[in-house]
Amino acid sequence: QAQLVESGGGLVQAGDSVSLSCAASGRTFSRLVMGWFRQAPGKEREFVAAIRWSDGRTNYANSVKGRFTISRDDAKVTGNLQTNSLKPEDTAVYYCAAREYYVSTDPRDYFYWGQGTQVTVSS
Repeated sequence: QAQLVESGGGLVQAGDSVSLSCAASGRTFSRLVMGWFRQAPGKEREFVAAIRWSDGRTNYANSVKGRFTISRDDAKVTGNLQTNSLKPEDTAVYYCAAREYYVSTDPRDYFYWGQGTQVTVSS
């Protein structure tokens, strides 16, 4: 069983940046894919970004493309989401999730989830 732990959220102003981390433990993934999702009150959980460990292939939601950057640290099995030029509409609980083999934008395809970290962007 894998365990994912997010960290790095907080209260920031519009235009600022925050770096989110996701540490994975508990099992070895042969073909790890790590995704980030977010959920605001009253809204569905939405895809943000994902990365495939084997080749670094990434995918971004249009709403964050050009502002957010996803990366990985192979040695520590830790993912990072760098969020730049934050907007109030980015306010949400951010979750990291893991699956194997395929990059997916559907949260139903991810089997392991972290507890979430709150990002609040003030205007």
